[in-house]
Amino acid sequence: METSTRRQFLQSSAIVCAGALLYPSFNFLKSAPKLSFSTLGCPDWSLIEFTNFAAANGYTGIELRGIQREMDLTKAKDLNTPTARAETMKIMHDKGLQFVDLGSSATMHIADPVERQKNMDEGKRFIDLAQQLNCLNVRVFPNNIPKDEQQKAIALDLIIKGILELADYAKGSKVNVLVESHGDLVNISDLEYVMKATQHPNTGMIWDITNMYAITKENPVDAYLKLKPYIKHTHIKNAKLADGKIQYILLNQGDVPIFKAIDALVGGGYQGYFSFEWEKLWHPEIGEPAVALADYSKTMRAHFEKF
Repeated sequence: METSTRRQFLQSSAIVCAGALLYPSFNFLKSAPKLSFSTLGCPDWSLIEFTNFAAANGYTGIELRGIQREMDLTKAKDLNTPTARAETMKIMHDKGLQFVDLGSSATMHIADPVERQKNMDEGKRFIDLAQQLNCLNVRVFPNNIPKDEQQKAIALDLIIKGILELADYAKGSKVNVLVESHGDLVNISDLEYVMKATQHPNTGMIWDITNMYAITKENPVDAYLKLKPYIKHTHIKNAKLADGKIQYILLNQGDVPIFKAIDALVGGGYQGYFSFEWEKLWHPEIGEPAVALADYSKTMRAHFEKF
């Protein structure tokens, strides 16, 4: 064995051993990682196209965030009738796939009573749809939080009440209402505050590592250790950070310490999906979905093979 290769092997072995000491379940990997991708990354693909691609590229989950640019999934032609849903579920079953999250646009911080009710109604429609699709998770947004401490407290209270209202609506089902680390709710302390205040059998969070790190620069391992009890789903992506701007890029090419977060999840015994969120719909200038989604599956599998 060449010296450099031997050194790399020893370093890799040391990392794995350290992980085993820090996280007792680090030796968990008996099977391939559970990979999914968000349809945000392929906004123009049909159901047949994205399910075919998923099955051919080692994915077992689909996160629905719109179908062919219809963002209200309850109106999408593949889901808007009992017959359409049955046909869609057959396609998913035949290809060994499952829906792992429905990405709603329901926003929890809104105070205006009329607008707030519209958002709560959307959240409830998505919960109903999730039950029909045997999907465990529905995502909701926290979004805007003022910097003024008094106004911030009001916004956080609105977010907490909204999450709990939807969780009570989902009570008795298997559907989780998941708040994403998103918008202004990205600091570890704020997320921990909201999650502690919304503890409920039907609540949890989506850990979007890059959303947090791009703004706060807080260590993802610190974030994981604080938020671990609440994390039921993840959004995985990477980016280059320059002059206050975010440029989304392939997983192993960005500035976010994404693999530290992934390894923390692995070591902590996370059993959920590692869901790739390639924001093609919002950022049409980034790479094409066929390239990015294939690269994600390949990169993640190569990373997991180390263990």
